[in-house]
Amino acid sequence: MADAVIKPAVPVEVTVLPIILAVSFSHMLNDIMQSMIAAIYPMLKRDYNLDFWQIGLLTLAFQCTASLLQPVVGIVTDKKPFPYSLPVGMTSTLIGLVLLSTAHDYNMLVLAASLVGVGSAIFHPESSRVARLASGGKYGLAQSVFQVGGNVGTAIGPLLAAFIIVPKGQGSVAWFCLAAILGIIVLGRVAGWYKAHMAANLGKMKKVHVHSLPRRTVAVALLVLVILTFSKNVYMASIGSYYTFFVIERFGVSVQQSQLLLFVFLGASALGTVVGGPIGDRFGSKVVIWFSVLGALPFTLAMPFANLPMTIALSALVGFIIASSFPAIVVMAQELVPGRVGMIAGIFFGFAFGMGGIAAAVLGVLADRHGISTVYTICAFLPALGMLTVFLPGKRVLRMT
Repeated sequence: MADAVIKPAVPVEVTVLPIILAVSFSHMLNDIMQSMIAAIYPMLKRDYNLDFWQIGLLTLAFQCTASLLQPVVGIVTDKKPFPYSLPVGMTSTLIGLVLLSTAHDYNMLVLAASLVGVGSAIFHPESSRVARLASGGKYGLAQSVFQVGGNVGTAIGPLLAAFIIVPKGQGSVAWFCLAAILGIIVLGRVAGWYKAHMAANLGKMKKVHVHSLPRRTVAVALLVLVILTFSKNVYMASIGSYYTFFVIERFGVSVQQSQLLLFVFLGASALGTVVGGPIGDRFGSKVVIWFSVLGALPFTLAMPFANLPMTIALSALVGFIIASSFPAIVVMAQELVPGRVGMIAGIFFGFAFGMGGIAAAVLGVLADRHGISTVYTICAFLPALGMLTVFLPGKRVLRMT
């Protein structure tokens, strides 16, 4: 695979699967390290005697660092791409992990989380651009494969934390540095292909699909996509940061068992991401978004009141349905604003991180005051915002040139 990665660029309309798989694999490594932080929250809460608001602040430090920088990275690289920024971003994550494994106070934990956020801010816009460049026009498929790597990593992270970090302690976080080093190597290869692709296509006219929608319609559609991203990521933040505490408090499971239950949700989310992109290519992003956002509502409403077996089943359904939307949302946004791939990826990935971070902090305060169950009862209504999908344009209008 390494040889395929460093070959000069092929024609634009050819799908370069090794590159898409390489960035997906790197996305998996990146999100293993990210999700590992949230998975060890119960351990950090115990060892550092933290309140829920401090747990939320850790998530805020990581996700808001990423969210604020991602649009900036996207805008800058739309004008002047920097292929080797990909391994540089992974290096920031590596430094954050080293600090996290050796931290002795809460401030150092916050700094470590922030550095991991910087790595994500650099990684997501540029790797999303590479996936699109290598897609050969199959944008939904490329986004799904790219994003499923992240979802798989997010699902695996809690498992690795449960069986490595929880038994062995904070210092064992250093083992995850090996994943960051591997990511640097793979992304160095991807950067070589990216640079060769740029050189091979220098001066060539790019074929850009341009729709005929008026500016007001585009603005409304982008606003709807932002709101749908908000609803999805606030709900996902409630699961990612506090689901382990919810099942521990409500059902009396152990920390390791709670992380296995989190894996069920995150694994189903990864599967949903795989399904969403190709369906979007076939039937249009709007169809996927209808199903994904609004379709989860009956299950999110039932989950706060279910017993343990039903909670596990419902969490899997919710994860599968909700996660299928994000590739479709990103692809539709890129079609609405043609020629601004990095900016759109940065804004939507960044907004997703930012909303997740802010939501984690706010929900932490709410959990301290009213309990974890209240958090899930409130968040259960968020998918109802999926009704706004009616204002999005259809596939035929977006693909007009």
